[in-house]
Amino acid sequence: MACVTSMILSKTSAFRALRTLRLSSSRSFSKWQIALAAQNFSGYESIQAQYKPEVPEYFNFAKDVVDNWAEAEKEGNRPTSPALWWVNDQGDQVKWSFVELSHISKKAARVLSEQCGLQRGDRVIVILPRIPEWWLLNVACMRTGTVLIPGTTQLTAKDILHRVQTSKARCIITDQVLAPAADSIASKCPSLEFKLIVSRSHREGWLNFSDLLKLAPAEHDCAVTKSWDPMAIYFTSGTTGTPKMTEHSHASHGLGLGVNGRYWLDLTPSDIIWNTSDTGWAKSAWSSVFAPWIQGACVFVHSMPRFEPTPVLEALSRFPITTFCSAPTAYRMLIHHSLSSYKFHSLKHCVSAGEPMNPEIIEQWKTKTGLDIYEGYGQTETALVCGTFKGMKIKPGSMGKPSPAYDTQDDPERTNSTVRGDFYITGDRGMRDEDGYFWFVGRADDVINSAGYRIGPFEVESALIEHPAVIESAVVSSPDSVRGEVVKAFVVLAPDYVSRDPEALIKELQDHVKKVTAPYKYPRKVEFVLHLPKTISGKIRRNELRKAEWGKA
Repeated sequence: MACVTSMILSKTSAFRALRTLRLSSSRSFSKWQIALAAQNFSGYESIQAQYKPEVPEYFNFAKDVVDNWAEAEKEGNRPTSPALWWVNDQGDQVKWSFVELSHISKKAARVLSEQCGLQRGDRVIVILPRIPEWWLLNVACMRTGTVLIPGTTQLTAKDILHRVQTSKARCIITDQVLAPAADSIASKCPSLEFKLIVSRSHREGWLNFSDLLKLAPAEHDCAVTKSWDPMAIYFTSGTTGTPKMTEHSHASHGLGLGVNGRYWLDLTPSDIIWNTSDTGWAKSAWSSVFAPWIQGACVFVHSMPRFEPTPVLEALSRFPITTFCSAPTAYRMLIHHSLSSYKFHSLKHCVSAGEPMNPEIIEQWKTKTGLDIYEGYGQTETALVCGTFKGMKIKPGSMGKPSPAYDTQDDPERTNSTVRGDFYITGDRGMRDEDGYFWFVGRADDVINSAGYRIGPFEVESALIEHPAVIESAVVSSPDSVRGEVVKAFVVLAPDYVSRDPEALIKELQDHVKKVTAPYKYPRKVEFVLHLPKTISGKIRRNELRKAEWGKA
């Protein structure tokens, strides 16, 4: 393998091109198994040949995609599956066709523009759980030209304050759970003029969205937006520091995520995709809004407030879901359940992104379900950067090969620091093998330099998780008087191993890592912990553990 100092997204020729676009029955697991045939392309090479993005001067996703599919439905040129299919644990369901989504989102747009007086370019924070109104407001914001800023429902009052003050949002939309938190910080936010609550009950000082939606007319003239006009702002998960704003244009997501939908997800209008991502993160934009609807596919939503394996497996068995997208942590939870009790009659494509996936998880999922997991890599600032696509050899643990395109929008000073000559630097370390596949090593500041050996935490963590004693782990550098720094592993133990002799278990884990990977990578220090520090989105905050280690020194 050839080491690359940073994960390179694309040469500047492509980077400049995209800037220009802004302007103008179970089977046993088999290593590297050839994937199922794709629906939209013949192979990886054909993706590179097919991808010829054309971005017009003016573009609006609500008008040019949602309304176009609505017209196709009226003319009988799209299957009868809904555009949005929402369910909850009580058996309630909501199904909207593209015609209905177009109609209701125009009413929602009238609420924003008339009842709230929002103007094109105004910023709107939307913090809602997985309810149909979240998808409705996504489209409504695009219709009005306002800039959507989604937030996870796990935000605290301090988090909301940071987002409102940083973005200078003029409006906040949330439910009865988070409305008190918003009220507690509103006086510190001079930009905040309007508060909309999505609830059957009323709250003093808040406009009731549900009431206003019923009364709003269904006629609305979509804002005329240019492709490079701002459409949404996403706050990063804060893995390495304070969450920062990332801006996307109407084109960067509304058109740019077509590469995700057509090639990585391989969707058609007959498909139904379920992406379990929280509504507060850019991954929801990827696989719960833009990528599916660009392809005319149905977005399936389960209202579950948190990821629980049993309802997920039941839904995959009960509903005709063809494509499943979830984080590695979710797959890790699912494989510990009795998968043989469930039959996924319609499921044919599984993908994962958000963090690296350990090869052991991929192998177990394949063994128990007969389905491969196709990994993808990207950042809040980008669309799909690398991916394993149908037709490629699947190398467990690899993020695949480069996607044909990407686009970024961000704070200028911090963005400029990522552009060096002909390359955009992501801050992630990776390896590229002889077949052109990329392998994640870690964030640039996560890589450990011990006595001249450079060690990526992900490989050590992958080795550890193969041991039955390990539920999860985080590997960081720890100061050492001889080697400068050494590998230290923080390990969350499986219940059956908690009472074991700790010294004997540490030796067992160290020997295990030596056998699984290069011996010099084994953790010379091991600490058992009850849990690992994580961001709101569930990503491990290795920087917090690392700072604590070096702080002791």
